[in-house]
Amino acid sequence: MTPTETAIPDETAPQEKKRGWEPVIVAGGLVVAILAAFITGVLEILVTPLRAGDVVTIWRGDAIGSGSGPPIGLAILLAVVANYAIGWFAVSTTGKRWALAPPWALWTLMMLFAAGVRTNEGDYLISGDDWVALVMILVGSLSFAVYSYRMILRRIPRGPVPDQR
Repeated sequence: MTPTETAIPDETAPQEKKRGWEPVIVAGGLVVAILAAFITGVLEILVTPLRAGDVVTIWRGDAIGSGSGPPIGLAILLAVVANYAIGWFAVSTTGKRWALAPPWALWTLMMLFAAGVRTNEGDYLISGDDWVALVMILVGSLSFAVYSYRMILRRIPRGPVPDQR
């Protein structure tokens, strides 16, 4: 090597190693996001009948919804925060925009299933007169949609970012 030549480090080796783990990271991130959507969806369905009087009755061992008082919209807040976080996690972990779709589809199908299927006793998991559950379904799906819309508006960086000095 002459004095004018500079040693160029071999940058392909770390890239090859990174590409080797990329499918594992994408699959793992997607599995975690889908499991999180399932677990939070079940939790949201269970919390929809929560009432103000349940704070006392749950400690006695009674079922959720057996207390008196107005309904508490905890499921709505949980759906908004959890679904937006799940969307962020799925996309940022995998690095793929399409990774938002599987948890969103699973959560939405779970809610539609809960609203349309009767139990053995003839009850619905989410009844038509439960405004907390209906608003939860609406804003839960909207939080995925808002994250998706924000991804669309975000500019995709192409190549190295120029120095802004």
